[in-house]
Amino acid sequence: MTQIRPLTAADHDAWLPLWRGYLAFYEAELSAEQTALTWSRLTDPGYPIWGAFATDDAGHAIGFVHWLTHPATWSDRPYCYLEDLFVAPATRGSGAGRGLIAHVTAWAGENDCAKVYWLTHETNATARVLYDRVATRTGFIHYETGVGR
Repeated sequence: MTQIRPLTAADHDAWLPLWRGYLAFYEAELSAEQTALTWSRLTDPGYPIWGAFATDDAGHAIGFVHWLTHPATWSDRPYCYLEDLFVAPATRGSGAGRGLIAHVTAWAGENDCAKVYWLTHETNATARVLYDRVATRTGFIHYETGVGR
């Protein structure tokens, strides 16, 4: 049975291959420095980004979720943004993704957030089957622009 638990500093070696798998899935590259910074933020109790692992029956990490909160103009309570969600391909369909989303949703409720939201690529058909079961598709289209740094 899949278990969900918070990330700890001792989890780095189990997290890193999953992180790399996540980046490869989205055909993204980040520097080693950015990956180290991300890990540092996830495991710093004073930094407002959180993470959790999904583990299998043997305690091996099979997925992760990262989230953060931010103030909102449409609510007096913060919103919770589920930024990263990844389940190893061999364990998809195990309930890990659903469990990770439920973990963040429970955390958001305990921390008085107004809602949890996330984005995915339109071609991520496997994940979208799950997302359509556990959330409402809002119809919004995502845009972004660089800031010339």
